[in-house]
Amino acid sequence: MEQYDDIVVGSGISGLTVALLLGLNKHKVLLLEKSAHIGGSLRRFYKDGVPLDVGFHFTGGFGENGVLEAMLKVLGIFQAIKPVYLSGKKANQLFLEKSGKTYEIPIGYAATIERFSEYFPKERAAIVEYFALAKKVCEKTVTAEGVRNISVNPDPLDEDFITLQALFDRLKVNRDLQALLAAYNLCYGVKPQEISFANHARVCYNLHEAIARVEGGGEAFISAFKGQFKNIDITIKRSAFIEKVGEVKDTYAEKFLLSTGETITAKNCIFTLHPKQVLEVLPKEHLSKAFVSRVESFERSIGFFSLFGVIADPKEEDFQMSVVSLLPENDMNLLFSPEYKGDPALAIMKSKEEFRGKTSCVVSAFEVSFFEQVAAWQGTQMHKRGKDYEEYKRAHTESILKRLFEFYPQYKNRLQVLDVSSQLTFRDYLNSPDGCAYGIKQKIGQYNLFGKLPIRNIYAAGQSAVLPGIVGAMLSSFIVARAVVGKDIFNGFINAQLDKDK
Repeated sequence: MEQYDDIVVGSGISGLTVALLLGLNKHKVLLLEKSAHIGGSLRRFYKDGVPLDVGFHFTGGFGENGVLEAMLKVLGIFQAIKPVYLSGKKANQLFLEKSGKTYEIPIGYAATIERFSEYFPKERAAIVEYFALAKKVCEKTVTAEGVRNISVNPDPLDEDFITLQALFDRLKVNRDLQALLAAYNLCYGVKPQEISFANHARVCYNLHEAIARVEGGGEAFISAFKGQFKNIDITIKRSAFIEKVGEVKDTYAEKFLLSTGETITAKNCIFTLHPKQVLEVLPKEHLSKAFVSRVESFERSIGFFSLFGVIADPKEEDFQMSVVSLLPENDMNLLFSPEYKGDPALAIMKSKEEFRGKTSCVVSAFEVSFFEQVAAWQGTQMHKRGKDYEEYKRAHTESILKRLFEFYPQYKNRLQVLDVSSQLTFRDYLNSPDGCAYGIKQKIGQYNLFGKLPIRNIYAAGQSAVLPGIVGAMLSSFIVARAVVGKDIFNGFINAQLDKDK
């Protein structure tokens, strides 16, 4: 029977991070991945020699005092990750389709305040207060210095108890400005009336500071982690997962039964999966009804219907790396409601990608989707979903292209569609319960599945634990690793890693 210090279940960014942190602290780690490849949504796929990103497209957190940069330095992979920053006048835009208005979203807090104030001069005071509150929240919770003393139970702030919508209402922000300030809701998929202002700020703060893609996309992260794994005691088992937690004594799990038929012993087990997948594995006799009910009550976040294409004969002057959000309405609460029947919110990203000496000008479009729209085919398998499903894909593809060409008419005869994907595609590709982009909804007042679970040597981390996105998922792994390793040892380790660069 194989013995480990820790088992990490799931090899997305959270699983890779916690496995490496434990390994760097001289733990013997087993990393389990249900798929044939590690990386989760970091993985790219390739069509006609063009690299396309599944789930990692851009991030904040780089730059001076950037929390992502600090975490990468602790992990020893900072030099392997090369950010490519969005820059230029039209690098980040919001287009309100009903009114035909286009708003530019600058980089940097000061520039953003000034530009938004130009658009809405009568609301300058509200804009200044909004960004001051956002900055205060993030300086108290997600700075690079905060990584040195990361807390398992950070003290809540007043802003944790007010929704984003409630703040808009208090500041008397008009609807177009609300849409502009809430544009990054597309990066976590929750209505302004459901998310706390604090969590909205924690996700969006770094995006207002700087937005970057990464050379090589998510694959760059995977390669960097693999390089570090070679030097420490981490075993990776692919196409394997925990089928059952066995022999729980005094709320302590002693054995873990794998899908491969093996039985493993470990001091700790860290799940980085969707909470409902974790619940399926834990022995129900050791869980309270309240715990089960809490996990079962978690709601799905949004998903995306995605289109991937490439521009033929690109012209340098009309193809720059950028992101534009197309909103048919200026009410984000309406756009994030499954009952809404109009055109969905649509994000369009342009990037230049290198692969085997070839440069491709890639266009990726992500249309907000809800699981209810594909529920009729949830029992089907990829490539075997029937004619109705193909018609669903065709209609959404045509709708995306129509709107894309209205904003970028110069691409009408030059865009070659390489692939399209629904939520079910993502579900099957990533072995997730429903293919939602951000796990569970991060609703105000909600107690997420995070940290130590009722079985005291089993933990939960991941984007459903703290915050969605790469920064939130990694932060959850740092916090859990601290709990497993021990506060003093872990803090000493982090300080030593960060001080190497000084």
